[in-house]
Amino acid sequence: MKRLDLIKQIIARKVQLNITIENLAKLSGVGIRTVNRVLANEDVKLSTIESITNFLGLDFAGNEIVTLDELKKQRAKEKAIFMASLMQSTSALEMQGLDEDSVNNIISMYEKEFLNGNYQDTLWVA
Repeated sequence: MKRLDLIKQIIARKVQLNITIENLAKLSGVGIRTVNRVLANEDVKLSTIESITNFLGLDFAGNEIVTLDELKKQRAKEKAIFMASLMQSTSALEMQGLDEDSVNNIISMYEKEFLNGNYQDTLWVA
């Protein structure tokens, strides 16, 4: 696959996920200007392209190695765990920490909201 084809695959995946350049940069650990340079097919380090393709579930040939659904589920789980940890930290400060089952239920609830509910538009917000 030519480099231009890989860039097209990166752009297509970005569109499929409906993720902004700013959030793609933050979540892949690459600077915004660098992401813009990648998308414009300018010279960047291979490690930069690798960071972006890995985050998007693609290999260096632009092939899907992680499905869109799986990427969304992984991201929903990450965000759900983060949200639950905030709640657990606040509860612990008040000496009312939640038991493991309650925390898991909260994580599950948030995952569903990030995938199908009111929060799905914020799934890719860093």
